[in-house]
Amino acid sequence: MRALNRDRGTELARSVRKADTFWKRLRGLQGRPALPPGEGLWIVPCRGVHTRGMAFSIDVLFLDAAGRVLSLEEGLEPGRFAPVRWRARTVLELPAGQVRESRTQVGDRIEFHATEES
Repeated sequence: MRALNRDRGTELARSVRKADTFWKRLRGLQGRPALPPGEGLWIVPCRGVHTRGMAFSIDVLFLDAAGRVLSLEEGLEPGRFAPVRWRARTVLELPAGQVRESRTQVGDRIEFHATEES
């Protein structure tokens, strides 16, 4: 699926995996060498993330039930914990630098759209 910033008219990722089971959420991005440009992981449900066991930095968007950005973490380095966001319902993890490139800000609405590969 694709992730789009409706308010900015920008694409955040053209290939988003959905982690919506216990095992998919537990695994997350651990063990991967990198998160290539254009990819992302949408964790459902989720209020907090960490980068333990990861070898790369990520950008993190905490989203409410309507897909609005409640908070964001840019360049969360390996081995770190992002603060828990109790109002968040889902989290979108993106390659480091994608938030800046897409000009995404708190309050923007993120939409997910199915693609042929999904």
